[in-house]
Amino acid sequence: MTAAQTIPQIPVRLDFDARAAGFSRAMAHLDRAATKELDQAGIDPRLRELVRIRASQLNGCAYCIDMHSKDARSEGESEQRLYTLSAWRETPFFTERERAALAWTEAITLIGSSNAQDEVYEGARKEFSEEELVNLTIAIVAINGWNRLAIGFRSVPGTYQPGEKTAGRANP
Repeated sequence: MTAAQTIPQIPVRLDFDARAAGFSRAMAHLDRAATKELDQAGIDPRLRELVRIRASQLNGCAYCIDMHSKDARSEGESEQRLYTLSAWRETPFFTERERAALAWTEAITLIGSSNAQDEVYEGARKEFSEEELVNLTIAIVAINGWNRLAIGFRSVPGTYQPGEKTAGRANP
């Protein structure tokens, strides 16, 4: 039996880019705007990708984990930090700024259970200006939206290459 025979194929449910092209373009615009603002504020692109990966891990979005892990590597992120991202609190590999961003990512992604607790917000405010925190939050909102679309319609991971634009999506 070959590996291809043992791996179940997950059928795509719906091509949401084709069925809602205007919405997909609007989501891509939001994502690009957040990325541009983070870049202009001097937020390290590797941190931006770590935030996207962490939210995607929490949401269980294989497509976005695959995509943003590849993008993080292309930005120079280390394998060690990518492998331990889901256990970031247990490692010495992340700076205080990164820890604050990851904690804020978890608070916003899991807002139904965390309610974006004051201590997490205060930790983020110590590390980020108001403008940076707003833009970081918008980026978190955007990746959470992409996660829900990719999971709901079963986007299949594995084909994305860094720098590639996918249909109406620009790096979801």
